[in-house]
Amino acid sequence: MNFYSIKSTQHLPISLEDAWNFFSSPNNLPKITPPDMGFMITSDKQDGEKMYAGQIITYIIKPMLGIPVKWMTEITHVKEGDYFIDEQRFGPYKLWHHRHSFKKTETGVEMCDEVNYVLPFGILGAIAHKLFVRKRIEYIFEYRTKILEKQFPNH
Repeated sequence: MNFYSIKSTQHLPISLEDAWNFFSSPNNLPKITPPDMGFMITSDKQDGEKMYAGQIITYIIKPMLGIPVKWMTEITHVKEGDYFIDEQRFGPYKLWHHRHSFKKTETGVEMCDEVNYVLPFGILGAIAHKLFVRKRIEYIFEYRTKILEKQFPNH
């Protein structure tokens, strides 16, 4: 079993409260996901709804070659203003554990994403990881960084 981890950290010039309000709303996920991934939430959602422990979110995403994949995650932990964790229940990974954490700084908020994951298919999964999976996840984080810089510019 090959276990992988990717970490991304970004500084945002906003208050901890504003960061938490934006990132703890599932409705903002499509805004920070590359358009070519065709991300669409399929579970019931309400405007302004905040994530909560035990929440199930289902969506369709097209991670490679425009092929749609159904994915279900559960928000397993929420510590208001500090962190939340989503874990895959059904989807393309054997294991997916994603921790979003927030820390107040003198000039805003440090936001950190840490994803720990395992791919299925043994050696084929390891080859796929080396050829494109890691690059695709890094691309998603790079896209988010650019979008968030535009969404929350330095003043």
